[in-house]
Amino acid sequence: MDSSTLNVNRIVDEAKFTPFHFKVLFWCLLIIIFDGYDLIIYGVALPLLMEEWSLTAIQAGMLASAALFGMMFGAMIFGTLSDKLGRKKTIMICVSLFSGFTFMGAFADSPTQFALLRFVAGLGIGGVMPICVALTSEYAPKRMRSTLVAIMFSGYAIGGMMSAILGAWLVADYGWEIMFYIAGIPMLLLPIIWVMLPESLMFLTKAGRTDEAKVVLQKLSPNTSILPTSTLTLDEPIKGDDAPIRALFLRNRGFSTVMFWVAFFMCLLMVYALASWLPKLMIQAGYSLGASMIFLFALNIGGMIGAIGGGALADRFHIKPVLTIMFSCGAVALILLGYNSPQAVLYTLIAIAGATTIGSQILLYTFVAQYYPTTVRSTAMGWASGIGRIGAIVGPVLTGALLTLELPHAMNFLAIAVPGVIAAVSIMLVNLNSAVESNKQVIEAIEAS
Repeated sequence: MDSSTLNVNRIVDEAKFTPFHFKVLFWCLLIIIFDGYDLIIYGVALPLLMEEWSLTAIQAGMLASAALFGMMFGAMIFGTLSDKLGRKKTIMICVSLFSGFTFMGAFADSPTQFALLRFVAGLGIGGVMPICVALTSEYAPKRMRSTLVAIMFSGYAIGGMMSAILGAWLVADYGWEIMFYIAGIPMLLLPIIWVMLPESLMFLTKAGRTDEAKVVLQKLSPNTSILPTSTLTLDEPIKGDDAPIRALFLRNRGFSTVMFWVAFFMCLLMVYALASWLPKLMIQAGYSLGASMIFLFALNIGGMIGAIGGGALADRFHIKPVLTIMFSCGAVALILLGYNSPQAVLYTLIAIAGATTIGSQILLYTFVAQYYPTTVRSTAMGWASGIGRIGAIVGPVLTGALLTLELPHAMNFLAIAVPGVIAAVSIMLVNLNSAVESNKQVIEAIEAS
């Protein structure tokens, strides 16, 4: 390769961590914190909404699924759209949707109005997740990519913890509406986000905006000599990878794509069943509303620890065995939650459940981001997330239906644990050889150029 030609992917992979990396990480983290907050507040408001609107458990589960339907479509639409419009513009659209329409949820007069507002908010909630993962992954140095993506996505758990803490402090005095007023804060931050958040370097290069790309690349790798005459190149897509959706099933990736979708489905079923119903389940087990909110906090702090710890282990070993073990441990923890335990053990089990469900969800995004080529990365994550949202929709509805059967407490948690076993098996079956083969072909194409 000519010395005046710079391969963007290679420079990003080999870069040292700089303040520019921190800026990308910080703003994506902040967006995901509010994204997680906006999603989890339904679980905080659920007991009061059921009382105020006289909802049955099944009706409450269907109401929870309104946002999740939106998330399914949002992940597919905006994940694919960001490969066309760019990450930055699409993120701004998503933040406007999830913040603005969650705020308006406080003024809903009926379950129908509330469901419509939550559906539109869900478009933004679901859309922004894969795009922030893609943006962080595209800027992260290869040696610490899993860790940085996991730290960024741990904002989802931080947002859940914020929701649980604020719910325990504020809801009793100010009603459930106060939680939705707070959700409007990101709307005020949009001008700052627009200025501070960089566009995807890969998108700038593909779009021919080389002057902007060179400025970003110099900040990313200060020691790299970038001349006005330098030519920027990306890893060339293998034939067929330039058709993003079809490319998910080429190069022997078809079976693994399906396995990723199954894992996403099962993981998100567990995450949203717990996020929507854990307070109600613990109230039925005899705990107070305030205590049940603290259980939700423990679930999300476990998710944050699991994401960051799992990311570090994935960078040290490999993400596939780490995820398999985490899903298996999560299933065991959920089964044990169905039995009476001392309070310390109960909190520990809930934290482990959070680490192995919420944390595993975050690592799943990281795995998909690393598995597929850059040209189809956002599309792959968007579709995996979108298919997974079907599980997220099923989770609250299924749990609500189980509660109406008045089954023993242990049976409810056993039902939530079964998907963890299926997810562990799915990840075990992912074929790493197809990803390795694709990477070899990319390297050969670069060297040939």
